[in-house]
Amino acid sequence: MFGRLKNYIIEARHELRNVQWPTRSEATKLTIVVVGVSLGLAIFLGVFDTIFSYAIKVFVLKS
Repeated sequence: MFGRLKNYIIEARHELRNVQWPTRSEATKLTIVVVGVSLGLAIFLGVFDTIFSYAIKVFVLKS
């Protein structure tokens, strides 16, 4: 059991050495893209939520 665990850790460390990590500049640019897309999607969904909420109040919940 411990032999398999040790082998797994050794192989994982070996694979991590082969990974081509992004530069700081690339990581920063990609982070900005992710934050921008997330904010854009949040605004998009917020607008449609507001529109649908208004439509439901006007057309469905008429008193």
